[in-house]
Amino acid sequence: MKTELAVKLHEWEQKAQKRQLRRAEASGATVILNGKPMLNLASNNYLGLADDRRLIEAGCEAMRAYGAGAGASRLVVGNHPLYERAEAALKQWKKAEAALIFNSGYTANIGVLTALIGRDDLIFSDKLNHASLIDGIRLSKAACFRYRHNDIDQLESLLKQSPPDKRKWIVTDAVFSMDGDLAPLPELVELKRRYRAILIVDEAHSGGVFGPNGEGLLHHFGLEKEEDVIAIGTFSKALGSFGAYVTGEPWLVDYLINSARSFIFTTALPPAVLAANEAAIHIVQSEPKRRERLHALSERFRTKLKRLGFDIGGSETPIVPVIVGPNDRAVAMSELLQEAGIAAVAIRPPTVPEGTARIRFSITAAMTEEDIDMAVDCIALAGKQIGLISYSHFAP
Repeated sequence: MKTELAVKLHEWEQKAQKRQLRRAEASGATVILNGKPMLNLASNNYLGLADDRRLIEAGCEAMRAYGAGAGASRLVVGNHPLYERAEAALKQWKKAEAALIFNSGYTANIGVLTALIGRDDLIFSDKLNHASLIDGIRLSKAACFRYRHNDIDQLESLLKQSPPDKRKWIVTDAVFSMDGDLAPLPELVELKRRYRAILIVDEAHSGGVFGPNGEGLLHHFGLEKEEDVIAIGTFSKALGSFGAYVTGEPWLVDYLINSARSFIFTTALPPAVLAANEAAIHIVQSEPKRRERLHALSERFRTKLKRLGFDIGGSETPIVPVIVGPNDRAVAMSELLQEAGIAAVAIRPPTVPEGTARIRFSITAAMTEEDIDMAVDCIALAGKQIGLISYSHFAP
């Protein structure tokens, strides 16, 4: 076995797909990566809340009062009163009747999909959905039909061909984590209605970023009251903390408590995390200027990269990919950027399709316009050095 695994590791290395851990200490718009300070363009901390003093103080106060760990699962003796407070804040924020906190986005997606979807059901999944959705679909054992990314016509064709007596599920990310584009939720809702399907939306990268009060993309489109729509979100990105949640009607939460294995068979979150989550929910609603700043900086970044001739796909969000192509060129560009003081990571298959390796940049509200302009200059130079953009595009 050791020899076989060593061969596999060597194959990954030859294809520039071998990954490794690097020590990182992030604060605000910067990160110390392997001992070197860099502008952090690789974080999901969209609103800059991960080191906000209010979250830190809330967590510290809860730890001092209640200890470091929960000690058991929520269904045993781990259901601390701070869960009730955080879930009440979620319900108020999302204007939902019920909410349930999970330990992570991965466990939430696995738990929801496997609890609700039966092996005789049919799933229609966007080809670029996150790995946690893909794994949940696999574990559900239902038949899955993958439609081309955001291709509403193909999705409708698949739905038309499906047996009318089968229960149908449409599963999608709201914001796609490697492309930065939006799911066409109004069109998906229309198909859901037309073919009597249920829509599951993972709001991981849209929560805190879109919506009147940062509720997410469903609220952005005014679809939060739509029937047969299940929303999943996370605290670990724009909200700067950890954990995930599902919002919906009371029957849904009650059913998940009794059937979602990733909820039932795991230790509850520490009190400090729950207190930080509650604090983040209140901040996201009360400080809209964070979102306004985030969107303005993101637009500045996207516009400058497009003018230089970079392929950023269909990005409409703080997630901005520069699509490079071959793995080795993406790795080379990442290394050049890190040498220039830009933390930017090469994303390679299987995370993205073969031949579409990229540098995935992400903007945060902790940055300044000067940070954005400096980053663009460094990206332009690195792109020129690896032959990704031409000299005519490059402005020294």
